Amino acid sequence: MTAFREYERLEATGLWRATPEAQRREVLVSVGEATLTISDFQGRALTHWSLAAIRRKNPGRMPATYHPEGDPGETLDLDEREAQMIEAIERLRSAVDRARPRPGRLRFVGTAAVALILTALAVFWLPGAMERHALKLVPVIKRQAIGEALLTRVERVSGRACRTSDNGPVLARLARRMEVRKLVVLPGGVRTSLHLPGGIILLNRALFEDFEDPSVVAGYIVAEKTRAALRDPLGDVLKQGGIAASFRLLTTGDLNQAILDGYAERVLVAPRTAPPLDRLLDGFEAALVPSTPYAYARDITGESTIGLIEADPLSGQSPAPVLKDRDWVLLQSVCGG
Repeated sequence: MTAFREYERLEATGLWRATPEAQRREVLVSVGEATLTISDFQGRALTHWSLAAIRRKNPGRMPATYHPEGDPGETLDLDEREAQMIEAIERLRSAVDRARPRPGRLRFVGTAAVALILTALAVFWLPGAMERHALKLVPVIKRQAIGEALLTRVERVSGRACRTSDNGPVLARLARRMEVRKLVVLPGGVRTSLHLPGGIILLNRALFEDFEDPSVVAGYIVAEKTRAALRDPLGDVLKQGGIAASFRLLTTGDLNQAILDGYAERVLVAPRTAPPLDRLLDGFEAALVPSTPYAYARDITGESTIGLIEADPLSGQSPAPVLKDRDWVLLQSVCGG
């Protein structure tokens, strides 16, 4: 559409807030092919609004206040100095509105055919396409916020995370050693381990209390990183929430409480499938962690995990320990046990 191409490189500054309680912050606003991107002045995208779902709260008044359809609490204010951007948004909104189909313009047969095609797309193509688009656009900071919100809901079932002034720094060192953003130890709820969006890995306390080798815990972390590389954890949340979750994330940059609650309830009882052996072994090799301790932790006989034992990428080597002995002793009583 010509109207879209005309404004592709247009930028402006404005005042944005994510929620009614948040403080307004100065941001950079730019127009893309199908979205309005709101970024900080370091070039990091804070959120994306679909051009087709932008609404103006105060037509004809200044500063112009916009919000995503369905979420008037998230706002963007543009003052009169950004008249060109305001004009662009209004023209693009008008262009989108003109492009919307109007009832009564098609004959009955044509309408039925279009409806059939749209229904097929909605059922078989649209959910996956919207999920992929949402995963591509959502910024890292929003992934982390969703992960933290899910952690809060998981803690209602598992109990509060185990963390003290003594073991907190040790967990942070382990996280850095394993190249993950955050490790959380829970007293229950999670069977062994779980990966949440935003680089959060949950670990059951038993992995620390029942094993003498920190390589076991490291192995479960490797397995979660491998799962996350194969399937984006946020994708699981959107799949659980259906097309409505992807649409809401695209248009408002957020997920509602019902979607998060539903996912948290399901993921704690869902079966955990092991990643493919070759990808798992690659993960152990990259992390410089032996796979044999993890294999025997999963199956004490080693029968079902023989591939991890026989093809251990560090077999015969002497890798640096995952943690110092003192640090590991502290973590073995991470939940006060």
